[in-house]
Order: sequence, then structure tokens, then C-alpha cells
Amino acid sequence: MPGLDGRAALLARLGRAVAGNPGVFARREAPRPGGLFDFLVAAWGGQVPAPRILEALLVHLAEIWPGRLTLGGVGLGDTWRHPAVKRPDVSDGLIPFHKLSQWLAYSLIEPLQQVGVTVTDIGGLTGLAEYRNGGLFVDAGVIALRDRAAAEQPQPVDAPLVVEWRALTVALLDRIAPLVRERLGVSEAAFPLARVLEGGTWAAGRRLARERRADGSPPIRVASDGTVF
Repeated sequence: MPGLDGRAALLARLGRAVAGNPGVFARREAPRPGGLFDFLVAAWGGQVPAPRILEALLVHLAEIWPGRLTLGGVGLGDTWRHPAVKRPDVSDGLIPFHKLSQWLAYSLIEPLQQVGVTVTDIGGLTGLAEYRNGGLFVDAGVIALRDRAAAEQPQPVDAPLVVEWRALTVALLDRIAPLVRERLGVSEAAFPLARVLEGGTWAAGRRLARERRADGSPPIRVASDGTVF
């Protein structure tokens, strides 16, 4: 499995983060990841906005991500630099994705709903900047590389090519979602972006990858340690 060592280290850091923060993860019993449920309900009651789930994950599990960019002494996790991003403050050049944290936030929505918690503002989360969604747009010809040869060389996750590809993926997912809803004749409330991702773009990206490459690899090779992709 690609990035196995990185994933194993990530799980170990998760265990340490949970054990070291009983105020969040052990509100009723010994520290465990599920303690986050009690924390969210205590903070928000029976209605939890989806962005607050992500916020809790980013704040209380920030230390599990390997050392990358920092700002004011705080690790930024899945945040990268790109020269095209211009801002007049300390975030100049930075693009946040938080793909795995958002994936986890999406994954927590249904369990919360099943125990009677109403999750609101699901549209407040973005699309997932990962290689199946992004691969869909490359393999379908929606976006193309200026330098096609670059796709053949493994690119580090902080390479401008990968950062730009991921940013375009998030933007294009916002464009494709209303087109899917229009085709299906459903509303955004009935078919939020999470459903567009799970049953549509991710699956379609995987299928196209297998049709175009025997090993089903993404159209752009990324050298990942298992903590981004």
C-alpha cells in the first residue's frame, strides 16, 4: 500500500492526540476518538453546523499532521503555497485544502444524524481536493497540462503543479454540482455536494483512471506519504 509508513505514523499520532486531550475526547470515559461526539453536542446541542465539525477536527487534531507550513507557531496541515495566490496579509500565497480532515467531517455527518443530531450547513464544506476527483477533470479533458511530460514524473505534494491541480479540482466541483442536480432534477438540499462527490465524481474518476491506465493510477503522479492522498 502506498504511503503505509506515513499512515501508520498518522494513526500513532492520532492516539497520542486523543490521549493528551481528555477535555475534548474523554467527556464521559477514557479518551477515545468518539469522545468528539459528546464535545460537539455539548457545544452545539441538537443542531451542529458542518463547518463546526471541521473546525473541531482542525483545532483538536492539528498535531497529528506531519510538520509542514506553520503560521504563528501553528501547524497548517494540508495547506500549501502557490505563487498565483496574492493577499495583503499573512495568508499571502497560501491555499488550504484539508482534504482528509474534510473527508472525516463528511464521514461524521451520517452517524450524527442517525443518533438524532441535525447537521446544518453541509454546503459549508468544500469539495475534496484529491486525485480521483482531480483525475476526473484531467482524464475527461476539462483541464490539461501545459507540459504533458510533467505528468510522467512523480510530483511532490507541494509542487506548484499539484497545488494548482488541487485548487482547480475544488473550484470545478463547485461548478459541476449544480449541473448534476439540474440533470437529476433535485435540489441542493436533497443532493448536497457530499453526494455529488461520493456517488459521482469520485466513482467516475476511478472508472476513467482504470479505462485509461492498466493500474488505475491518477493522470498526474504524486509522491505522497499517505497523509495527503
